[in-house]
Amino acid sequence: MLHFDEIAFGPIFSRRLGASLGVNILPREGKTCNFDCVYCECGWNRDGISKGGFPKLEQVRKALENKLSMASENGTGIDSITFSGNGEPTLNPDFAQIIDATIELRDRYFPKAQVSVLSNASLVGRDDVFRALMKVDNAILKLDALSEELVACINRPSGNYRIDDVIEGMKKFEGRFVLQTMFLKSPDFDTASEEALGRWRSIVRMLKPRKVMVYTIDRETPDKSLSKCSREEMAEYAGPLIEEGFDVQISG
Repeated sequence: MLHFDEIAFGPIFSRRLGASLGVNILPREGKTCNFDCVYCECGWNRDGISKGGFPKLEQVRKALENKLSMASENGTGIDSITFSGNGEPTLNPDFAQIIDATIELRDRYFPKAQVSVLSNASLVGRDDVFRALMKVDNAILKLDALSEELVACINRPSGNYRIDDVIEGMKKFEGRFVLQTMFLKSPDFDTASEEALGRWRSIVRMLKPRKVMVYTIDRETPDKSLSKCSREEMAEYAGPLIEEGFDVQISG
């Protein structure tokens, strides 16, 4: 499974974001997440033994500046500075301050690069997280399922996660975010049932995100029974939204 022991890594090619400099603001090597998704490239939470605590603001600033300055000197292109790493980045207590420092460094070294955050959206109801996400170029927020039952099958959240609360939090963005949805196949659930697709399309229409990212499995998954959807299938799922003018990016 994929784990990161550096704060800043890459750049690596992302099928959605181009040349992406990764930023991991979670403990090293293991996994720290309030979701335990069946498809997570970092594996199951129980198997991810993290080392150390959350990186502090100054540690992240130093690691990121070292990478950006080196890339600038070497002429290495960077399209996106992307927060992902070993779990959910908004769990870092310094998340809001780290975003401010990242934007400052981006403006200094790669002013044309975008700052992107891949998040499960569980904490968008918190004011500090919401304000920080509003500052980045790409707040990429996950909604894989729109019923509590399907969320329990796919994302397996801990704590008091409620779909309705997350949707209310997303409304505050007024469309200034990217909605990300994983489609996959399983013997235990159907992400493309008529009911599931109907709910998903209805929520997209209500939230009106500036872009919708539809994607499927790309790496090894902890649940070995899963299989990927084809680009053609995902295009069919998103077809009505595309016809209505939504900007939908499909990654197979």
